[in-house]
Amino acid sequence: MSAAAVFQQVLRIVVGQDLPAIAQENIVAALEAGRPGPLEMLYEAGEEAQLSAPQIIARAAACYFFFCTANLCDDLSDGDATYLSEPYRAGPCAQLAIQNLFFRALVEMELPSGALSNVLDEFTAMAGGQHVELDTKRWTAAVYRQVAEGIAGRQWSAYLQLVWFGTPMEDRAERIGSKLGIAAHVAKDIESGDPRYTSLADRDKREIITWALRATHELHLEHLSCVDAVLLTVNPVLEGIQR
Repeated sequence: MSAAAVFQQVLRIVVGQDLPAIAQENIVAALEAGRPGPLEMLYEAGEEAQLSAPQIIARAAACYFFFCTANLCDDLSDGDATYLSEPYRAGPCAQLAIQNLFFRALVEMELPSGALSNVLDEFTAMAGGQHVELDTKRWTAAVYRQVAEGIAGRQWSAYLQLVWFGTPMEDRAERIGSKLGIAAHVAKDIESGDPRYTSLADRDKREIITWALRATHELHLEHLSCVDAVLLTVNPVLEGIQR
């Protein structure tokens, strides 16, 4: 129910905008396409930091708007935005609207300028990683790590910085988010058979698995339930490949 509560708030924000029906339809389709995404993890991270339910929902909603902006961007690059009737015509408009909703939610959090700049720098670095991915013709361990650190590590660092801002866990956000994003990214690539991973030489695959497992080991030492819950699905994939 926690993830559903965040998504319902996301929809309430959309409905509260002065949008024509077709715009609302495309935006909601892109928001639906992102589910479940990070919703459950974000809510649990807020609970772990002892935030109130309204605080968690507001912060997680902001993160989800950015997640769906990035997800739509990625789907347009890959030709996967099939949830829109005219992806290359309506997609950029929907992406712009969702990104503006992210900024709206971000402003309402009233972050100090330093924290705001750091979060936006992380998201910009994520976009940089996407450019490297799209330009890559031959995958190596070094290139894989650069992309994973950008599109996953920096992304999750930003999410946890937003959720944990002003809490005793604030100083751990960048470190934990980066490692969590990397580990989950590698596991997802393995499960989905993504060419980023499958086209690697065997030696490079071993390097990436070792790298991801090191991240999971360090994450276990954080002793956080929200992180351990994610690792329950990540570790079997990584350890299964290693065998």
